[in-house]
Amino acid sequence: MAVKTADAGLEERWRDILSVHARTMCEIDRVLHPHGLGASDFEVLDILATATPAQGEQCRVQNLVGRVHLSQSALSRLIGRLEKDGLLERSVCMEDRRGVYVTLTRKGRDLHAEVLPLQRGALARTLTG
Repeated sequence: MAVKTADAGLEERWRDILSVHARTMCEIDRVLHPHGLGASDFEVLDILATATPAQGEQCRVQNLVGRVHLSQSALSRLIGRLEKDGLLERSVCMEDRRGVYVTLTRKGRDLHAEVLPLQRGALARTLTG
């Protein structure tokens, strides 16, 4: 009986996490939609905008894979869309031609700065109850 109770508690906690995640992503999508962005789009822009100086302004796509909760192919499509919209640029890594760098454009930095308060407000509303 104790195992079933422990399992039920874990399951309930897991479902609570999923519920908070879903509500938060929906709220972020809602506030960013008028700006042509979704939550995953913002996440890529935010990671690139907040890269530390030691990392430079470029970020390898491979480094984004573990930080954005998308498959490799979905991330590639998202990057392609952001590039088409003029928000970032891709370039080949000269040291390793298999590697691809992504860099925010001025337009991408400006849009990120514009929508950052909206995203942070959505987080505050959904995560602080």
